[in-house]
Amino acid sequence: MTRQPFTVNGREYRPPAEPVVVICVDGSEPAYHEQALAAGRMPWLAKAGQDGLSNWPAHCAMPALTNPNNVSIATGRPPRDHGISGNYILDPDSGQEVLMNDKAFLRIPTIFAAAVAAGYDAAVITAKDKLRRLLGAGLVESGPALDGSGGEHVPEWRGICFSAEKADRATVADNGIGDVLDYVGRPLPEVYSADLSEFVLAAGVRLLADRRPDLLYLSLTDYIQHKHAPGTEVANDFYAMIDNYAGQLDALGAVVVITADHGMSAKSDAAGAPRVIYVEEEANRVLDGAASRVILPITDPYTVHHGALGSFASVYLPDGADPAVVGSALARIEGVQAVHTRADAADRYALPPDRIGDLVVLAEKGYALGRYPAWHDLGQLDAPLRSHGALGELNIPFLINRELPRPADLEQDIAEPACVHNYDAFWVATTGLTAGADHAG
Repeated sequence: MTRQPFTVNGREYRPPAEPVVVICVDGSEPAYHEQALAAGRMPWLAKAGQDGLSNWPAHCAMPALTNPNNVSIATGRPPRDHGISGNYILDPDSGQEVLMNDKAFLRIPTIFAAAVAAGYDAAVITAKDKLRRLLGAGLVESGPALDGSGGEHVPEWRGICFSAEKADRATVADNGIGDVLDYVGRPLPEVYSADLSEFVLAAGVRLLADRRPDLLYLSLTDYIQHKHAPGTEVANDFYAMIDNYAGQLDALGAVVVITADHGMSAKSDAAGAPRVIYVEEEANRVLDGAASRVILPITDPYTVHHGALGSFASVYLPDGADPAVVGSALARIEGVQAVHTRADAADRYALPPDRIGDLVVLAEKGYALGRYPAWHDLGQLDAPLRSHGALGELNIPFLINRELPRPADLEQDIAEPACVHNYDAFWVATTGLTAGADHAG
């Protein structure tokens, strides 16, 4: 068949003859694979570096969290466009605090939905089911209109989308595939385990060998990264496992991209105690009797990882409060890197202004942000806190098993230099590969 390009969200995608596989290693700051490589634990990646590999400095989208960045990778656009501003949000329509797991929050279609509509085959396998519910829109069920009109698109032909977490419940009717445990040949993994990620990769290899989808997205979990620093034995074992499966995907002829949704940083002091700034408590002290409302967008159903402590917070102020006064006071607290007004944060970090607070607070790399002490159950933490959300976790890997010219540096000054975003992954592996890489835009 003639491989025709397709356009979605203002970008043209020209798939190559080979299948394209993007692996999102959740929570993977570059030091993880760099130290595993140095320890000799990633032989495929070492050989790929000799045979022809593009290894570029990259940034994730802000906030440096799972849902916004996976949806950015899936749409090729930042949160300003797709609308997913966190794992958790104060819904401006209802005034309720809700998880952003529902496709109703999506404002634009995914690359996968557009690919399937253009006659390509696409498959998505996520570790956690919270992402499956977002990324399956337009792929295995209705989703946002492909033309950006705000309507609904119902796929005439469907791809595959399921999670490792609920692989035993996948059906052809709902997920495009059934009997997944037998198909993959592995038991249902525990949610809080490295096995959850390995199931995703094993399923991806099986699917590529059997069905050869044109586009395949494999999204892992950051269970290991929340507990183990780069270079530790457990972390190196995990990256050796990733290396093994990436090698299998490469051997099957795929264009393989390895990137991440965000990095990860230690948030504890030398004794192992979390270094936490309780933003709502601090804001209320400034307001002197009035009450603020702080949303921590890292919050999700899997708080054993992090106790809902990240490094990005939205502050909603009561009527009459002066954002400049509150923001100035918060900015003076040790461990706070920056405080932005809604308009400044939306412009600087490409965020949807209606889904962030009056103020946005960012913590320095070694600190975490909370609401107030009683809101967090830190008894769940069984290791020194490691978490993410802000500029300290912006740098991520971007590796592709093809030799391409490096794009120009991104025109921004919010963190260390980079030349590509994680949400450029499918563009680089399709149009960038077939036409020669230029600045991804």
